[in-house]
Amino acid sequence: MSNNGRHAKVLILGAGPAGLSAALYAARAELAPVVLTGMQLGGQAALTHLIENYPGFPEGVGGAQLGELFQKQAEHFGAKVEFDMAHEVDFSKRPYAVTADSGEYTADTVIITTGASPNHLQIPGEVELTGRGVSYCATCDGWFFKDKKVVVVGGGDSALEEGLFITRYASSVTIIHRRDELRASPILQTRAMNHPKINFIWDTVVTEIAGSEKLESLKLKNVKTGEESIFETDGLFIFIGHTPNTQMFKGKLDMNELGYIQVNDKMETNVRGVYAAGEAADPHFKQVITSAGMGAAAAIQATRLLEAESG
Repeated sequence: MSNNGRHAKVLILGAGPAGLSAALYAARAELAPVVLTGMQLGGQAALTHLIENYPGFPEGVGGAQLGELFQKQAEHFGAKVEFDMAHEVDFSKRPYAVTADSGEYTADTVIITTGASPNHLQIPGEVELTGRGVSYCATCDGWFFKDKKVVVVGGGDSALEEGLFITRYASSVTIIHRRDELRASPILQTRAMNHPKINFIWDTVVTEIAGSEKLESLKLKNVKTGEESIFETDGLFIFIGHTPNTQMFKGKLDMNELGYIQVNDKMETNVRGVYAAGEAADPHFKQVITSAGMGAAAAIQATRLLEAESG
């Protein structure tokens, strides 16, 4: 297709905290960045009910609200946000080409902020009962479990944050963890352990999800004793980590064995003019503030490259 004005000096793939921070910085440098949102405007952060650790919001801020504020600020300085999803990239020559739902974009520089997606247990019944009791987002679905019994699988920050959130609706929340200690931060552990609605089942995994029309019960297995049991529940929320959304860059950019794009301390990939930021390139921190910082750094670096080349 002809490119009819679909060329950008800075093209940003993804509209979470990293992408929108990159857009803000590139827009303020008068580079008129274009952001392709992908499926989830605001990224994973937008699915979080309350973000308590983003500076400047002492009372906390809603995830979706924070995403909207990021977007407004970027657009205020001239960023263009397109509800479009990239599928394929060609980094073999510049300008780089990106194929999206609506056709092709070309770009002098590309900033990849495609984020990560929740991992699945990959057990029988999971796919069939997703949306019928099985969920990966408490903020999206917690309300459906008013006065019901809910199970949360996981032991990290997100499992406890979401478990605590669900207690406003559910009659009880049982956290099932495959080890006998949690990875979550001490403040969340204390809150969860002291919450009257929260119980824990340790050293246990879910091996099967059962139900005809909707989720009815889980098959559990104790990893130490091998003992199996049936646990009746109305809801199952799964928070067992994330996998970076980087499949379309395989073979085109250097990645680590887990699929995170490898960047240096300037957010540069191994391809000149291509940068990565946020959870697509961050196996370590995975916080809104670190993603935003990486996005800003990537945009600053892209700006320097474009200035040097036009200089």
